[in-house]
Amino acid sequence: MATTRLSDIIDVTVFQDLPQIDGPEKTAFFESGIAVRNGMIDQFANAPGKTGELPFWNDLDGSTETNYSTDNPADVATPQKIDQGEQIYRKAFVNQGWQAADLASEIAMGGSAIDAIRAKVDKYFMRQWQRRLIATTNGILADNVANDSGDMVVDVAAEVIGSQTSSTKFNRDVFTEAVYTMGDAAADGLSAIAVHSRVMQQMVKNDDIVYIPDSQGMLTIPTYMGLRVIVDDGMTVTAGTTSGFKYTSVLFGAGAFGYGVGSPEVPVEVEREAAQGNGGGIETLWVRNTWILHPFGFKATGTPAGQSFTQAELGTAATVDRVLDRKLIPMAFLTTN
Repeated sequence: MATTRLSDIIDVTVFQDLPQIDGPEKTAFFESGIAVRNGMIDQFANAPGKTGELPFWNDLDGSTETNYSTDNPADVATPQKIDQGEQIYRKAFVNQGWQAADLASEIAMGGSAIDAIRAKVDKYFMRQWQRRLIATTNGILADNVANDSGDMVVDVAAEVIGSQTSSTKFNRDVFTEAVYTMGDAAADGLSAIAVHSRVMQQMVKNDDIVYIPDSQGMLTIPTYMGLRVIVDDGMTVTAGTTSGFKYTSVLFGAGAFGYGVGSPEVPVEVEREAAQGNGGGIETLWVRNTWILHPFGFKATGTPAGQSFTQAELGTAATVDRVLDRKLIPMAFLTTN
């Protein structure tokens, strides 16, 4: 009896050209404008090398007082200057494989394998992309506490359950404090807040969630004080010293992350091992991606153990360093019970 195998139903060229069903662009992080795909970053992702520079012009020094004109030729003004800084990005070379035995294909029932594989592969990488973004924000938080006096952080969480009160839980007062860690830039472009579901529960209890219509006109998008609410249980949860938990919420502005996609040498391929399965045959589908997901105003630092930072490495203070003034960083952190 003839057996239909992965290599029979997957045309690699067609597979990799199909539109993504659940790519990063379908995440709430992307839809809210937090992460913005950029053609220039796409070019960087396709360029040789593991790292690169994103140069930028620093702002003019607004603290320098103006000159005051005179009619004296001996009064010679000294002009100011503008200089550049640089953000350093690091690529992520990611891949995953899924294996199927020929015997399982003969026994299994169901719909089109190519449709199922396409849907599940995209969703897998979408979740990985989202987890890398959250891990990077954890690294930014760690760097900020270690190197910048925590000027992006408001932490009101109690360490033990017995000390928890309404003021240590999510509330408008502490939210406002977090917003204004940005100073007079606070009103310029915050667009979303990412929270754990337990924090969302508190926000609902406070009766502060307003639902607005989605693209279909359904009231399904939650907002808080005008910001889109992203609920993700991957957000940071830490244990108190003896009891209870602390939850870190992150406020984002539009364009907090730049995003680019490269083209691996072989994005998709099917590998066949005839002897495996005691001769029954096993095939593996491999899918590869090259990503740049870079936080605005930071440079990548340190060296990963491999060619790319893992999620665990991204969450440490050693992987990013802020290169712009705090007011220019569209991000803030709030830790509550």
